[in-house]
Amino acid sequence: MTRRGKISPEQAGLPRFGARRRVPGLRRDEVALLAGISIEYYTRLERGDASGVSDDVLDGLFRALQLDDVERAHLIDLVRIANARPVRRRSTPEHVRPSVQRLLDSMTGTAAFVRNGRLDILSANQLGYALYSPAFLDPGRPVNLARFVFLDRRSKDFYADWEGIAQAGAGSLRAEAGRNPYDRALTELVGELSMLSEDFRVRWAAHDVKYYRTGVQPFHHPVVGDLSLNYDALELPADPGQTIVAYTAEPGSPSEQALGLLASSTVANGPTKGEPGTGSAQRAGSMLEAEPKTSPSAVSGPGSRPRA
Repeated sequence: MTRRGKISPEQAGLPRFGARRRVPGLRRDEVALLAGISIEYYTRLERGDASGVSDDVLDGLFRALQLDDVERAHLIDLVRIANARPVRRRSTPEHVRPSVQRLLDSMTGTAAFVRNGRLDILSANQLGYALYSPAFLDPGRPVNLARFVFLDRRSKDFYADWEGIAQAGAGSLRAEAGRNPYDRALTELVGELSMLSEDFRVRWAAHDVKYYRTGVQPFHHPVVGDLSLNYDALELPADPGQTIVAYTAEPGSPSEQALGLLASSTVANGPTKGEPGTGSAQRAGSMLEAEPKTSPSAVSGPGSRPRA
C-alpha cells in the first residue's frame, strides 16, 4: 500500500463524499490539492519523475502525506537519486577500526555490536556475541540480521516480539535502499529475501521506512531465558554506514541478573573478539551446548518475570 493509501480523508481534514471508495486512503487529486500542486505534476512525481523538484514542493508533500522525520529523509533520498547520475559502486568488505573494537570490548556489562546499513554484524564484544549466539550458529556466511529474522526459524523463538522485529528489519532495509540504491550487496540481499520469505515480501511491499534508534527489546534467550533490554543505536560519523547497537538492562531488574549470568557464561567459554566468522559460530554453539537454559525464576526468584 502506498503512503497516501494509509491516510483517510478525515485524517487529512477533507470531507468524505459518498459511502464507499474503490480504494482506501487519499486519491491523487486530494494529495495534489493538499500539497498545492497540480494533479498532473503529482502523478508524474508518483511515477518516479522527480527531476527538478523544489523544496517548496517537497514541503507540501511532507504536509499532505503527514510524513515523520524518517519518512521525510527517505523521500529526500529518493529525489536526490532521481536527479543524480546512476553509479553502481562495487561492494567492498567492511571492517571495524581497532579503536572502535577496543570501545566495544571496554563496554563490560553491555552487549554491543557494530552493524552496517544492510544489517550485517561486522563485529561485537563478548556479551554481544553471547546475546546473539543463535544468529552465529551458521558458520557458512557472515551474520546478517535480516537473514536471521526471515530465513532462520530460530529467530521466532529468540525474539519475543518477532512481528515488531520483522517490521523493523524490512523498514530499515527499505530506508537503506533509498540512501544507497546502487549497493549491489543490498540488491542481492533484498532479492534473496524476496525469493525465500513470504514474510519479507509482504513487509517489503508495504514501503514502510523506519530507523530504530532507541527502545526496549524483549528476548527469549536459549541460555538465560526471558530478558528485556534497552537498546540504543549510535552512528559512527567517522565510519559512514556503521552503527553501534548497545543493549543494557535496568539496574536491579531480573534482566540485569540474567545479563550478568550470560556474561559469566562468556568468561567460562573464553573470550570472543574481532570480526564475526567461523570461530564465533563455534563458540556460540559450544556455549549453547555447555550452558543449561536458565528460567527467569531461577535468576530472580519465584514469581518474577522481566517486563516485555
